[in-house]
Amino acid sequence: MREKNAAIVLAAGRGKRMNSTVHKQYLLLQGKPVLYYSLKTFEECPFIDEVVLVTGEGEISYCQKEIVEKFGFSKVCAVVPGGKERYHSVYEGLKALKEPDYVYIHDGARPFVDQEMLIRARKTVLESQACVVGMPVKDTIKISDGEQNAVETPDRSKVWMVQTPQVFSYPLIYRAYKKLIDGNIQNVTDDAMVLELMEQRQVKLVEGSYQNIKITTPEDLLIAECFCQNS
Repeated sequence: MREKNAAIVLAAGRGKRMNSTVHKQYLLLQGKPVLYYSLKTFEECPFIDEVVLVTGEGEISYCQKEIVEKFGFSKVCAVVPGGKERYHSVYEGLKALKEPDYVYIHDGARPFVDQEMLIRARKTVLESQACVVGMPVKDTIKISDGEQNAVETPDRSKVWMVQTPQVFSYPLIYRAYKKLIDGNIQNVTDDAMVLELMEQRQVKLVEGSYQNIKITTPEDLLIAECFCQNS
């Protein structure tokens, strides 16, 4: 029997850097909300069985009617409110799932996740129980001392930009997140970091795409329009 796979799509962010009254995940890209594209990819993925959409407290009805129902996303089994920080929202999504074998955690502001990425992630998580999508950096990276002084230059060949989805054994990542929340530990920036801190587990890196950008600033939306036009 095939393993059961679920996805959590995060759409609770405010997008302060977008300088818009509309939250970034609802901005229009080629006439559809940014959030539509990642939900469509998970909907069409043959091995994803269910999707939990995590959104803002006041946006649940809008997401249910204007995105999930309007576009026929039948795999979305629940739309739940997120929390103050990203990691709170992930935990709410994990609690809403029906104990799948594996969970794909994805930022709804990344519209260019594709089937090939999901296939690569699935292969890796079945082998390692934990993986994140990303790409090697193109630029030289400098580490600062907090006062804009460069103090270190890491080997570029070992530095990756981490993206989403981040994919884990559900029992493993749920346990790690419960420890995090119960311990009131803060300042974690992604799901892999939660696993590294709470379970001391290594996480495999999986090739994503340089087009798998997160819509964060107005410039990102322009770039995304170009990607859509050239696809």
